[in-house]
Amino acid sequence: MQNVPVYKLLTEEEWRAAEAAGHTVTALDIADGYVHLSTRAQLPETAARHFAGKGRVRLLKFDSAALPPLRWEPSRGGDLFPHLYEPLEIARAQAAWWLEPGTDGVPILPEDI
Repeated sequence: MQNVPVYKLLTEEEWRAAEAAGHTVTALDIADGYVHLSTRAQLPETAARHFAGKGRVRLLKFDSAALPPLRWEPSRGGDLFPHLYEPLEIARAQAAWWLEPGTDGVPILPEDI
């Protein structure tokens, strides 16, 4: 499943920490021991489940082939999610967006991703 776009969502606070460190730093990733990523198909549920009510959110897009090897591991409902067991350097991002919350508090995903 390499060579597909993968995405990382970050709160504004997490984004500031990533800018300072040069790589993403989230409490969930630290606790689990890997960087949580999503495919395009998984992104809406990730946004709704983990980022609703968090305000403005940063979305980063990465080419999985340009990252260190990912592990595709089962998560929600057995779906395979991309996990990175190394720091995710923000300089590797192909694109980035600021997402505003919708009326339900869930970040609105851009159509051009």
